[in-house]
Amino acid sequence: MSEIIFTDEYFMKEALKEAHKAFDAKEVPIGAVIVSNNKIIARGHNLTETLNDPTAHAEMQAFTAATEYLGAKYLNDCVLYVTLEPCTMCAGAAYWSQIGKIVFAATDEKRGYQKLKTNILHPKTEVVSGVLENECSILIKDFFKAKRM
Repeated sequence: MSEIIFTDEYFMKEALKEAHKAFDAKEVPIGAVIVSNNKIIARGHNLTETLNDPTAHAEMQAFTAATEYLGAKYLNDCVLYVTLEPCTMCAGAAYWSQIGKIVFAATDEKRGYQKLKTNILHPKTEVVSGVLENECSILIKDFFKAKRM
């Protein structure tokens, strides 16, 4: 029996599974998981169409689930894995949750928080980008290509 090695790629694949759930539901395919001590404590995917709620982003769903799981509003010992760079709303929520680390796959040049040219994340939040970028980008591109047909 092989031992599971918990890497950024491992957890990003779990976030990508969430993105596929969104894709199948005809939502913009973005998925997120939140990890604490190498354990997934929250999952989320876009539900903006399903809930008719523009704030129902994957990260927001995951933040709510994680804080409920922990019974605390701060996530400073947690890592958010998300398939697309968080928007400014989700980056703001990450700030308020004081998430310890954010790992995202693809950058979002149109709506990503980095477009602001100002760091709106908590000063202690570490950021890693580009993990499984190609796989996550392809899913989003395929989704929008299909919408245009």
